[in-house]
Amino acid sequence: MAPRPNSLPEAILRHAQTLPEGGVLSPKEFLHLGSRYAVDQAMSRVAKAGKLLRVARGIYTPPVESRFGTRPPAPWKLVETLARQNGEVIAPHGASAANVLGLTAQVPIREVYLTTGPNRKLTFGRAEVVLRHAPRWMMALGQRPAGAAIRALKWLGPLHVERSLATLHRKLPESEWQALVGQRATLPTWMAEAISRQSAHG
Repeated sequence: MAPRPNSLPEAILRHAQTLPEGGVLSPKEFLHLGSRYAVDQAMSRVAKAGKLLRVARGIYTPPVESRFGTRPPAPWKLVETLARQNGEVIAPHGASAANVLGLTAQVPIREVYLTTGPNRKLTFGRAEVVLRHAPRWMMALGQRPAGAAIRALKWLGPLHVERSLATLHRKLPESEWQALVGQRATLPTWMAEAISRQSAHG
């Protein structure tokens, strides 16, 4: 018996409703239900109905339902999902890290994240997230505070490194400070030397 015309959009919608906030789905997940063309058309139809948000080519996310209506998922939740799926390390940009660590009062306007993957832009609803490729040394310690410190120092630059490290030495737990110190061999010379000087101060 042939499937009902609406069964494919309904199957996509049912699956979307099981996802947590920031979950994503792709046409490839539904190829057992129809051709790639049919699946693409069905997902497009569901998106036009407002039940899915197209994030990038071949990537959709469901909006979050609340008593105030629907909204896009929190950008960080979406980014975390993509990181897990693609095997990437994704972390907040150095400007965000510097703000969180108390090294600057400047609040970033744009949602920018660093990634070990390729540069790309994600758009969902009115929200936009920019992913910028970063070298491995900036991402080696992941999202832990010592990793955030490295990205913050890179963003702040050599002119502010001494003052920033003095603040970090006071604020970071000893285990995180030691993780930062232990990463010196991979860091730019100006940063590694400044960390060594600050560490010698005890």
